[in-house]
Amino acid sequence: MGSITSSLFISLDGVIESPEKWHFPYFNDEMGAVVGEQMGKADATLIGRQTYDEFASYWPTADPEDPFTQAMNGGKKYVVSSTLEEATWENTTIVRGGSNGEAKAELESLKAEQNLGTTGSATLVRWMLEQGLVDELHLLVHPIVVGEGKKLFADGETVPLTLVSSSTFSTGVVHLVYAPARHP
Repeated sequence: MGSITSSLFISLDGVIESPEKWHFPYFNDEMGAVVGEQMGKADATLIGRQTYDEFASYWPTADPEDPFTQAMNGGKKYVVSSTLEEATWENTTIVRGGSNGEAKAELESLKAEQNLGTTGSATLVRWMLEQGLVDELHLLVHPIVVGEGKKLFADGETVPLTLVSSSTFSTGVVHLVYAPARHP
């Protein structure tokens, strides 16, 4: 049995958009170890359409000698989309569906066979949380108020979670790990 783990960089005010503009001053070996561990556990990457478009426009032309570029391009990827016609980024499979439950059923099937890790993809992560598909939610909370940008959580379903662990890095970043709340 596999799992779905979602990991996101997030500011104190809940912003996850454009972390390249505010995240890097806080990146250190501690955070690198956590990010590397999460990537190492995943058999495949699971992303939403917008993240796919951003990644597919960047990674295929990034430095081919960089091991991270090789991992991003060579790794297995699933993009959840009801509108993407063709996945042109190597090793990418489209998970079709929408509100009719097809995407949920396919993700449950994929999850039964492998460990999936999401990066970014706030809309997908929110939806998967609401559908009960996320096994672990890793939030790397940065000690900064960004002030504007796309937030992870918006109005929507109530999703109770249980804190599994927390740790604080020397930069002030807090790594919070949540799992679905189990009610008796």
